[in-house]
Amino acid sequence: MKQKPLWKISVATSLEAEDAVAELLGSLTASAAAAFFNLETGASVVSVFSDKPFPKKIRRKITGGLEQIKNCGLKIGTGKIEIAKLKREDWAESWKKHFKPIEIGGSLFVKPSWSKKRPRKGQSVVILDPGLSFGTGQHPTTSFCLHQIVAALCDRRKRRSQSAATTKSFLDIGTGSGILAIAAAKLGFQPVCAFDFDPAAVRVAKANARVNGVQRKLQIKRGDVLKLPAKPKKQYDLVCANLISNLLIAETMKITAKMKRGGTLVLAGILAAEFHEVQRAFENCGLKLASARSEREWRSGSFCFV
Repeated sequence: MKQKPLWKISVATSLEAEDAVAELLGSLTASAAAAFFNLETGASVVSVFSDKPFPKKIRRKITGGLEQIKNCGLKIGTGKIEIAKLKREDWAESWKKHFKPIEIGGSLFVKPSWSKKRPRKGQSVVILDPGLSFGTGQHPTTSFCLHQIVAALCDRRKRRSQSAATTKSFLDIGTGSGILAIAAAKLGFQPVCAFDFDPAAVRVAKANARVNGVQRKLQIKRGDVLKLPAKPKKQYDLVCANLISNLLIAETMKITAKMKRGGTLVLAGILAAEFHEVQRAFENCGLKLASARSEREWRSGSFCFV
């Protein structure tokens, strides 16, 4: 059966404006945007993909949006817009040169399906190909979250001899491709729950869970962080929220309420210049910064109760 083609929009931009351009493309196309940063050229390319042709006026709308971003003081680079129709085989092949296997400590090995590299002994394997949603482990914010999941696993093992509890629960707010929830399920967290506002992301995450054989070990659903209850019935040992700063700050209390006492909250998706404001908002809710990492223009952190 012949596969249907994909349509792609790409915008060449700067690292500084990468997040803003991704938001722009996502809002105009209702698709999750993916970004690739070229270390050699220092340029970023932000892309969205669709199973259907994009509206005829999309280029004009993108141009207008880029002008607004520029007026906000961000350097947008060339801002070159490319719209193309791709064969699915060509699309898949184009990503292979950018995505390589990554190791997260000695416990986790994330690789695309085409890689023949084998994990080391004792490593859990997550198979994930770049697709129509965020999250292959390559981005600094996703990488930080994965490292925190592995760190929580190591902490659990240390405490096992001191406590009857041998498992930790996990919640992924804004799951994207589902990589964090899948990794948590592979590493033995239980229960594992995840949600995303984007229905396309939910479909992709569920498909990725099936590929990794953990579809019965986690729950993925559509959900809105804005509608989280102030007093939730369920709380979790480890909560990851890889969201934009404005959303994190606006929903600080609801996100914090999902943590168990003694639990850990991992926040990512934050521009370094905005991290202090996010940190202050969560500290006002009774949390303290336990660890943080900066990479490129991003800063991520893990928090616990004071």
